[in-house]
Amino acid sequence: GMVSNWTKIPPPLFKKVVIVLIDALRDDFVFGPKGKQFMPYTTQVVEKGTSYSFIAEAKPPTVTMPRIKALMTGSIPGFIDVVVNLNSPALLDDNLIWQAKTAGKRIIFYGDDTWVKLFPKHFVEYDGTTSFFVSDFTEVDDNVTRHLDRVLKREDWDLLILHYLGLDHIGHMTGPNSPLVGPKLREMDNILKRIHISLLSKEEASLPNLLVVCGDHGMSETGSHGGSSEGEVHTPLLFISSAFGKRSAPPAQPEHVQQTDLASTLAIGLGLPISRNSVGNLILPVVGGKTMREQLRFMHLNGFQLSRLLQENMPAYEKDPGYEHFKIAEKSHGNWIKLYLEGNNSEILLNLGKKVLKQYLEALKTLSSSLSKQVAQYDMYSMMVGTVIIMEVLILLLLSVPKALSKRAEFEVPLSPPLFSLLFYLMCLMLCAVHVIVCTSAESLCYFCSMSWLTAVGVMMLISALMCGILSAVGKILENYRLPPKNPVASSYSWSEIDVLILAGTIGHVLSLGASSFIEEEHQTWYFLINTLCLVLCQELCRNNFLLKECDPQHSTNVKQNFDSVRESSECKNIDIPAASNSKLGKATSSSEFIKGSDKWISLATPWIILICCRLLRSLNQTGVQWAHRPDFGHWLTSSEHKSELSFLAAVSLLMIFFLVQRRCSLVSKIAMALGLLGVYSYRAAIGNVTFPWQHGGKDISKGITEARFVYVFVLGIVFTGTKDLLKSQVISADSSTKSTGLWEVYSGLVLLAALLFRPHNLPVLVFCLLIQTMMTKYIWIPLKFDAAQITIMHYWFGQAFFYFQGNSNGIATVDISAGFVGLDSYVEIPAIFLTAFATYAGPFLWAIHLLCYLSSEVRR
Repeated sequence: GMVSNWTKIPPPLFKKVVIVLIDALRDDFVFGPKGKQFMPYTTQVVEKGTSYSFIAEAKPPTVTMPRIKALMTGSIPGFIDVVVNLNSPALLDDNLIWQAKTAGKRIIFYGDDTWVKLFPKHFVEYDGTTSFFVSDFTEVDDNVTRHLDRVLKREDWDLLILHYLGLDHIGHMTGPNSPLVGPKLREMDNILKRIHISLLSKEEASLPNLLVVCGDHGMSETGSHGGSSEGEVHTPLLFISSAFGKRSAPPAQPEHVQQTDLASTLAIGLGLPISRNSVGNLILPVVGGKTMREQLRFMHLNGFQLSRLLQENMPAYEKDPGYEHFKIAEKSHGNWIKLYLEGNNSEILLNLGKKVLKQYLEALKTLSSSLSKQVAQYDMYSMMVGTVIIMEVLILLLLSVPKALSKRAEFEVPLSPPLFSLLFYLMCLMLCAVHVIVCTSAESLCYFCSMSWLTAVGVMMLISALMCGILSAVGKILENYRLPPKNPVASSYSWSEIDVLILAGTIGHVLSLGASSFIEEEHQTWYFLINTLCLVLCQELCRNNFLLKECDPQHSTNVKQNFDSVRESSECKNIDIPAASNSKLGKATSSSEFIKGSDKWISLATPWIILICCRLLRSLNQTGVQWAHRPDFGHWLTSSEHKSELSFLAAVSLLMIFFLVQRRCSLVSKIAMALGLLGVYSYRAAIGNVTFPWQHGGKDISKGITEARFVYVFVLGIVFTGTKDLLKSQVISADSSTKSTGLWEVYSGLVLLAALLFRPHNLPVLVFCLLIQTMMTKYIWIPLKFDAAQITIMHYWFGQAFFYFQGNSNGIATVDISAGFVGLDSYVEIPAIFLTAFATYAGPFLWAIHLLCYLSSEVRR
């Protein structure tokens, strides 16, 4: 009978609970200088009031929906929740909201509509606001606050949840150092003051009320979130109630707790069962005012729930240190109960009680740690299927590399022989049999097994076809080795340093992705590769300008025929570029003859200029994980005291963009480009990022919707002009010149769109992108006559490098979602997704479009 009473749910400790969740509230916004300056009432309550303050650590991914799940269930969400965050389904796991509704508690919610999607039909009253329209700083919070006075006067509720989004939106648009952050924190402080005073005025003698202030996640130095930097994972957690003793002095540095601890603590405070899958620990100071017997009972409830969860997830749970510690603490607790029932009120009982509490705390911490490791279960079967497909595609690509480098970028895999057809069907049958066995015997849920049988059979057929393709390609290669070459001169191919670097670098990068540290710091791999490429290009230029005195195909791999010509090693004619452009069968020509006068020295300097540009770009944005927190030039430019320097840099960058792009545009497109770039600067000035010389102060700050739409008109106009030329070249007349011009017009329109979506400090990235493309085309690719495969891989390398030069990383924290709302006055899903994706991948995308433009112009030559 005694043991059963230990697990009985105790009565609630608080009558009413108000949870104020301020989205993207970093710990330094409350406990740092900004808190003292902009949140005076909250600071006073923390330092001298009846409160307990903590720093709650959130686990990545630090986006809203997984964090709400962690707060309400006490469990650790997975990274798949990042995708689900865009359209949250109903939460089926055991959670605090469901337990409260089951217990008959009346819950009211106002704020982010993610809660309404996660907990449908749980609230007696609610009003949701969309969280994706990040340009809205005020109305999104006013729609929450307008209900406040009316609800606080009522008595027909037990749990009130308020989720404010304005601070998060300011972070996305302007960063944590924005002048808009201070007024928003002051607004939140006034709201907390109103709620606290109202709760105190309505308290009864029986049970006190509780106000909980927290953040779902923080924000990085750029204002985004989703990663694991200190600013993103550390959020304040405040418990304010008259049940707590008043402080006589300011507290020391707030203690660190886990965000998942809130679910267990609130469950005890509301007299509810702890969520079944919770891995959180009870925050002891919140119940520290209760008697020793009640505190021990609360700790045992938490330990009992964690040990039961451990039994469900670990077969050998009895050997777990946390379980052993819990059993020891439970035994000591039983001894304490015996002394207590005997009426022993001496100091021995108090000391034993403190010892048992300490044992429980240690056991809970160890149990929680063990469960956190166990909960992260991986779907090994689905992962293996995906890995097999990726590896098969990679092997096919590697088998195609020699042929791509030697002639054209083409690859043919015959699947007609009966042997491979038979192998294909046998592999399909074998894989389907394995799939049935795995899915019928799997104990846990498997994503691949949950797919329809038609889809699963399709995947099996794909794996079988790829394997047959690999075997067929290997067989063809072996057959070619056995046969004597028909034309020994034409078939011989000498690999240059460029070819070796391209192949080794690409394969090395793929292999490096097998280590998580290389994925986190992938930008370092690309920086190294393009720097090495520049040095090898410098060597090639020096060799062709100084070392080669005559055309020698055995020593010069850069003397190459055009795409449709046959290698002729015995002739070497001195022809200029226009002559080569008009010849379909261009003879092998010494590259040094192409470069004359000043162009020769500019060509030699080009790799070094590119190296300098890349070094400057590396200093602009820190990225990755280990060094992302370090200050960079971008942070210096975006600080409020350097707005004039940022304005000057943005203006110069826009002028450079016009100069580099307009050279191949029509007159109408040149005018549209100039007006569009002027509109870009006007948009940034309207939203307060930069200033015109005649502007003073930030009184004219707006959303810049009119200015952005003005730019969109010119973007669409330029792209439409280019598309018209492309269609004309394909339908009316097969004119390669018109086609090349059309591609460049489309490219110019996309450059203008990127200039609009990029933040002002990132405009130099666009300038250097255009500059490097121009110099590589004029002084490296054309003179050295690289083939299509080499130029394609160089474009790929530089595109990947510019992805990281933008400040991006492999973490979602660096995704700038504010770009998806440029020119929009409401949330429209398709345009927002397109603009965000384009702004994120602008670097690789612009290099890919430039590759099409270059190859088109080369075919015309």
